[in-house]
Parts: sequence; structure tokens; C-alpha cells
Amino acid sequence: MTAVSTIHVPATPVALAVGDKMPDGTAGPLTRTHFVRYAGASGDFHPLHHDEVYARSHGMPGVFGMGMLHAGMLGDHLARWTGPENLRSFTIRFTGQVWPDDVLTFTGTVERIEEEADGTKVAHLSLAVTRQTGDPAITATAAAVVA
Repeated sequence: MTAVSTIHVPATPVALAVGDKMPDGTAGPLTRTHFVRYAGASGDFHPLHHDEVYARSHGMPGVFGMGMLHAGMLGDHLARWTGPENLRSFTIRFTGQVWPDDVLTFTGTVERIEEEADGTKVAHLSLAVTRQTGDPAITATAAAVVA
């Protein structure tokens, strides 16, 4: 899996403008081991995510990743862009499944910036996780305080 740089994580609000893009990021190819490691960390040991025979017996083509695995990856990428302390909201919608060998791409765009009564500027963001096939796995929105 592609490592995410930990060199710079903003602590103070960053300057963003309408149309700015989150630095693209990727993860993968994902493996069953990633799914099992996430199961251990989250406590989600549903066999659809690690037991091939079980998944196939329930009509799936094989095991697939937990949605919160790639949601967490997107959240981490977002926090490295805006700074975790600056996030106001993060809402996700699962739109597709993630399979072993998938490579995920994380994207985001500043849709609008609003100024609150106290002068705080908040950027409203649209985000996505997309599989290498072009199929979306997650669509999301977020809001973050900006400079």
C-alpha cells in the first residue's frame, strides 16, 4: 500500500480558495491482509470481509473491504490537507465496494467558502474515493476552517 507522507500536517488553518484541489493520493493495491488487519483494529470480524467461502456462499464474488477502511483512509488524507484540528465536519456515503487488488484514488475540491458571523472562514469540500476502474467507492463532503 502506498504510504502517506507524515512530514507536514497543518496545525493552523490553511489558505484555500474555491476550486482548489486536494492533493491526489492513492492506496493499494489492497490485499486481504489489509482487510484482516482493519478487522483486528476495528473489531469488525464479519466473515464477508475475510472468509472467501462464506462470501461466495452469500452471493458475493469474494471478500471485500469494510467501508470504514477506505473512509478512514480518505479522512486521513483530508486531515493531512486541511489539518485535523481545522475539520468541522466529515460526511461519507458508500457508493461501491472495494475488492482485493484495488488501487484507490482520493480526490477533493473546494466548492465554496462561507464567512461566519465571527469572521471565521469555512471551506465546504466535495471528496471522493475511486477504484482504478473509475467506479466510485465513496462520495463525501467536509467542512474545514481556512485562513
